Formats: sequence, structure tokens, C-alpha cells
Amino acid sequence: MSLDALFTPFTYKNLHLKNRIVMAPMTRAQSDNGVPTKQIADYYARRAASEVGLILSEGTVINRPASKNIQNIPDFYGTEALNGWKNVIDAVHQNGGKMGPQIWHVGDTRSSPDYPTIEMEKASTMTLEDIQDTIAQFAASAKSAKDLGFDVLEIHGAHGYLIDQFFWEVTNTRTDEYGGKTLKERSKFAVDIIKAMRAAVGPDFTIIIRLSQWKQQDYKSRLATTPAEMEEWLLPMKEAGVDIFHCSQRRFWEPEFEGSDLNFAGWAKKLTGQPTITVGSVGLNGDFMGAFAGQGSEKSDLTELLTRLDRQDFDLVAVGRALLSDYEWVKKVKEGNFDQIADFSAESLAVLY
Repeated sequence: MSLDALFTPFTYKNLHLKNRIVMAPMTRAQSDNGVPTKQIADYYARRAASEVGLILSEGTVINRPASKNIQNIPDFYGTEALNGWKNVIDAVHQNGGKMGPQIWHVGDTRSSPDYPTIEMEKASTMTLEDIQDTIAQFAASAKSAKDLGFDVLEIHGAHGYLIDQFFWEVTNTRTDEYGGKTLKERSKFAVDIIKAMRAAVGPDFTIIIRLSQWKQQDYKSRLATTPAEMEEWLLPMKEAGVDIFHCSQRRFWEPEFEGSDLNFAGWAKKLTGQPTITVGSVGLNGDFMGAFAGQGSEKSDLTELLTRLDRQDFDLVAVGRALLSDYEWVKKVKEGNFDQIADFSAESLAVLY
């Protein structure tokens, strides 16, 4: 099993990565009142020192009412929080890593008793003024990412959160320009956000967007049911300024459409011509839903992943839970020490190390 494809450098615009491995964004909710601590900086720096090619932060929220549903999710606005993120990116760079924040708004997802009285913002009921301010706040956080010295940024447009709630016909019942019967029409909110963020960071800064067919509200949901529909969804985002599509699946090996074994990332690359990131149970034998039920996962081999990467179905590989349980996962894979890799333990969801 040759690991060459996984450890080939990757270059796009001004982004230069030592290998194809991305640390997937994973909510930790351990930033005190939204401010990243030294413990957070050490957590990311440890992965940078262990040769992760690109680190994507946990979701960080913009300056909007109810943009988060857990108090200790980190903010990406305000002097104190941004100073905390400056410490994080400096620590990552000092340890030889590259990193981008994932910029986020949770939308109508009340999942925590921390926010019992705040009314969450909904795709269907936000005013046009709310929408315009939300777009402006995404752009403001993008500018902060560049100003702080981050290498990329990622927009969280997946998993049933606010941007995804505009994509999904179930949660977007608007009758104005931000609604519509087609997925392309309902993508206007995302496209306007991307355009504003692109204007804020200039042409050479890399913008990633994370997308999913499934929703936390409905795991069987599909936004695009055909390649043509997916193309109508993705191309406007490319034209607006997306560089890399991060294509979230529960299991990366599952085909997206009948008649082809290409997964979501494979189809996104084929349809847009842009680099893509695959993700979904990489290096493990169980998907992430088991983790939330308190279940661990045993490590699994990378043969299928390497086969798809070698034939250039996608360009980058995001690793989530495997990097929580074993921050040296990349080094151990590179050195062929698979027997030394720790299995995933659900307890690692609650701790930072």
C-alpha cells in the first residue's frame, strides 16, 4: 500500500501544504465565554507539530444574535476572542502548521440549555435587514481571519446550520429572492455571503466551503438528487469565489449517484474543476453517529481511501475523530506504524489533549 498520494505536497494559489491531510473541524465548546484559551492553542499546535497538512478549526461564530447554541463555542469577532485566535495561529505557525478558521452561524438549532431564552434565527423568518447584516458579519470575520495571519478560511455551509437551512426546501419557505423552488434559487444566500467574503480577503486568499447532502435534522436528506442539480448548486458558488469544496459524508466510500462509484467529493471535483476535500469516517470502522451515542471505533486500513486519492477523485482528505484520539495519527501513518495508532474513544469528544 503506497502512501505517496497522501504525502504529496499540495499547492493552490498562495496555499502550500506539506501533505494532503486536513484536520476536520470538530466542535469542542471549551472556549471560555467564546474566547480561545492557551489550552485551545496547545491543542491545535500539537497537531501542527505532528505533521497535519492543514488544520481547520472548530466552528467559530459571527457577530449575530444566537449565532451559537452553546456558550463556550468560540467567537470570531471582538477584541478578546480575536486576540485568543491570534495566539492560536501563532502557535500553529511556530510548530510548522497551516490553519484556517471555520466561520459559522448555527441558525435554528436549539441544542443546549445554555440558551433557553434566545430565539434562534431561522432561514424562513429573517428579515432582509437581518440577512444583509449576517452577510456583512461573515465578511467581517473573513477579513479578521486574513488580518490575523490565517492561511485559509472555511465557511460552514453544511449539516443543517443556517446557510444549509437556506439551501434546504424544508427550512427555507421564503417567497422573496432568498427563497425559491429550486436549489439554485435557494443558494442565493450562500452566494452573496461568498461574494462578500471574497471581496473582504481579496483574490489570492483561499476560501473553502463545507457542504453536505445530509442534515442533522434528517440524515437521509439530499439537496441534489442528480449530477445536473448538483452542478447548478455548486457552479454559482465557484463563480462567487469558492476555491475548494469540502464535501461532508458520514462514510467517504459511499457513492453519491447511481451508475458511478464517485463519492460527493469526486462529483464536486468533476462538475466544478475545483479541488475538493473528502471526509467521513477516514481511518475508522464506524461513523461519527456512534460517537455521539458513546460508542468508540476501531482503526481501519486506508486502502480504499488511497485508491480513490491515487486516481485523483479528490485532492485532500479530512480526518476528524482519529485525530482526536491520537494527535500523532499523521506521523504514525507516514512511518507505517499502524499498529501504534490509538482506536477512537468517545471520551475524547469531551477532552482537549
